[in-house]
Amino acid sequence: MNKNILFRNIPKVDVLLEDERIQNMIRLYSREIVVEVIREEMETLRNFIKSSDNEEEAVKRTDDLVQNIERHVVGIHRPDMRPVINGTGTILHTNLGRAPISEEHMKYVASVATGYSNLEYSLEEGKRGERYSHFEELLCKITGAEAAMAVNNNAASVMLILSTLGKGKEVVVSRGELVEIGGKFRVPDVMEQSGAKLVEVGTTNKTHFTDYEDAITEETSALLKVHTSNYRIVGFTDTVPIADLVPLGEKYDIPVVEDLGSGVLIDLAKYGLEHEPTVQESIQAGADVVCFSGDKLLGGPQAGIIIGKKKYIDRMKKNQLTRALRIDKFTATTLDVVLRDYLSEEKAIQNIPVLRMITESLEEVTKKAKTLARMLKAAKLDADIALEACEAQIGGGSLPLERIPSMSVTVKPRCITTAELEERMRHLPVPVIPRTINDRIVIDLRTIERRFFKTIVEQLKEYNVFEENCLITR
Repeated sequence: MNKNILFRNIPKVDVLLEDERIQNMIRLYSREIVVEVIREEMETLRNFIKSSDNEEEAVKRTDDLVQNIERHVVGIHRPDMRPVINGTGTILHTNLGRAPISEEHMKYVASVATGYSNLEYSLEEGKRGERYSHFEELLCKITGAEAAMAVNNNAASVMLILSTLGKGKEVVVSRGELVEIGGKFRVPDVMEQSGAKLVEVGTTNKTHFTDYEDAITEETSALLKVHTSNYRIVGFTDTVPIADLVPLGEKYDIPVVEDLGSGVLIDLAKYGLEHEPTVQESIQAGADVVCFSGDKLLGGPQAGIIIGKKKYIDRMKKNQLTRALRIDKFTATTLDVVLRDYLSEEKAIQNIPVLRMITESLEEVTKKAKTLARMLKAAKLDADIALEACEAQIGGGSLPLERIPSMSVTVKPRCITTAELEERMRHLPVPVIPRTINDRIVIDLRTIERRFFKTIVEQLKEYNVFEENCLITR
C-alpha cells in the first residue's frame, strides 16, 4: 500500500470547486460554507489514509469525496429537530416529545404564528390584553375553577405557586409525596428554589390527618398535596385525600394546593383504565389552587396550568417570577384550540391524539398491524415479518401501573443483525423508533397512525435497510 500515491490522488480544493455538483451547492448555500466543508472532508480523508492500511477503503473514500461533501453540506443545513415515528408503544414518550398535537390544531397554530396576533391585545377594547385570556374562560368552564393561568411547565407551576403563597414561610407536605419528576428534578428542590420552607410530615408509606394538623404553626402558609402520578406505593399505606385537607385549611385560613402532575380532564375509567383523579374532582373537593401539565394526559403543548380561587391566581399573575416563566404565542394558541375540544368529551376523544391512542380498541389496533404487516411483506424485504400481541403504556409519568393491550409487527432481518437494523431505522430521513425484544424489532401500532405506513415501507425499501450495502449515512 503506497500511501504517497493515495495522498496524491486526493483532488485539490480548486479542482473540487470546478465540479458541477460542488457548483450547485455553492449556488444553493454559500461558497464559504462549502469551502469549509471541503477542507474538513479532505482532512478526514487524509487522517484515514494516514492511520489505515485498508487501501480498498481509502480508494473508495477518495472516489466518494464529492458525495460526502454534498451530504455534509446538506446535513449542516437540515434542522436537527425532526419528526419521528413512534413505534415503542409508549404514548407519552418524554424523549420523543410527549403529547403529539393533531394536524388540524397545528394548522391553526401555524396560521396564527406566521403573522401577527392578538396575543396580548384586546380586540373588544382596543387596548393591551392578557395572554391568559384566550383560554382562561375555557379552563374555568371545563374545570369549575374561578380563575386560571399557565406557565411553561408544571415544575414552574409549583415554583410560582409556592413563591407567591409561601416564600419565606412554611409549606406542609407529606414525606411520601416528595417525588422526583424526571431528569433528577425533585419536588423538594423546586420548593427550595421558590423560597418556601419545606415541612415534611408522616412517613414514606403512611401520613395521617393529625400529622398535617400537628405541623401547622403561625409560619404555615400552605398545605401541599402532591399526586404521585409517576409511581405507586402499594401495601401498608395511608394518605390524606384532598377533601379532608380542605376543612383543615379553612379552619386555619391556610390555602390548600394540589399538584396533580399529569392532570386529566376526562374520567379514563370509562374507557377501561384505572381511575386517575381528574382536575374537576380536585376543584369540587374545594382545593384552593390546582396545577397540572398541559402535555401529558391533557394532550396539549408543554405547559404548567394553574387553576383555582381568583384571589390566589391574581396574586400569581402579579408575581415578578411570572414574567420569567410565561408561555409564548405557540403555547397560548395551542392550549386555546386543544381545550376547545374538551367542551365535548366525544370530540376530545376523536381529535386529541393522546386520548385517541389511549382509547383506541384492540380490534382497530390489530387491523392497523395487519395492514402494515401486509405492506411490509409486499415490499419483499429481506426479513421475516409477523404479528405479535403486546402491551402499550401511557408513559410520561402517568398511570405507571397501567398496561394497554396492543398489537405489534415484529421484524427479524436475515442478512444483518437486529441491532444494525434498529440503528439504521433511527437514521432514516423520517426515523422510526421501535423496541427490540428477543432479538427482533417490535413496532407497536398503538402509537402509529395509518398515515405513516407508506413512509415506513418506502423508506425501508428505498434505502436498502435490510441489505449489507445500506444507503443510509450517519
